Amino acid sequence: MTDRETITALLEAAKLHVPFDGWSAATFEAAVADSGVAPGVAQAVCPRGAVDLALAYHAEGDALMLERLTATDLSEMRFRDRVAFAVRARLEAVDDRELVRRGVTLFALPQYAGDGAKAIWGTCDKIWVALGDTSEDVNWYTKRATLSGVYSSTVLYWLGDDSPGHQATWEFLDRRIDDVMQFEKVKAQVRDNKLLSQVFAGPLKILDKVRAPQAHARHDMPGQWRGE
Repeated sequence: MTDRETITALLEAAKLHVPFDGWSAATFEAAVADSGVAPGVAQAVCPRGAVDLALAYHAEGDALMLERLTATDLSEMRFRDRVAFAVRARLEAVDDRELVRRGVTLFALPQYAGDGAKAIWGTCDKIWVALGDTSEDVNWYTKRATLSGVYSSTVLYWLGDDSPGHQATWEFLDRRIDDVMQFEKVKAQVRDNKLLSQVFAGPLKILDKVRAPQAHARHDMPGQWRGE
C-alpha cells in the first residue's frame, strides 16, 4: 500500500468519528483501529495524526473541485461567474458539513492557524490556475489574497446556512464577489487617472517590482524581489 493509499484508508475511517470527536487524537486512534493500518505506518504517513488527516480531507475537496471545473464548459460565463462557480464547486464537494465545521475549529487554534491559512491559500491558488490566471506581478498575490477572504467568509456563512439548497450562501457569495469587482475597478481607475498615478507613484513603483514566486517553489508561497 502506497503512502497515499494509506492516508486515504485512514481518512475514510476517520470521517465516521470526526462528527463526534473532531479532528483529534481519539479520532486518529479510532481510524487506525478501523482501517487496519499498523500504528507505526499510520504515524509515519501522518506524523501529526488527525491534523494531517484534516489537511488530507481539505486536499480531497480541492481535487473534487478541480475535477468538476475540468468537466464543465465555462466559456460562456462572465469571469466573475466563473470564480463564483469555482467557489461553489468547492463547497459542494463537501460530503459532510460537520467535517468542515470541525476543521474550522481545529485550524482556529493558534498552533494550527498557519496550516489553515495555507490550505485556504492553496485552494484559491488552484482556482485561479484552473481559470487560466497568468499574472506574474503583484496581482498574483492580490488575487489569491482577495479570493481567500471571499472563500473564508463564504465558508463561515455556509456552515450556518439552512436555506433550501444553500441559496442564501450563493447570494452571499455573489455579493462578496461584486465587492471584489468594485475594488478591482477602483484599482484600475487609480492607474488610469494621471493625477492619482502621480500621487501614488512611489507605492506603485514599489509594487511593480513584486513578482510571483517561481512555479517550482509556489508550495511555500515565497515572493521574489526584482532589483533594478
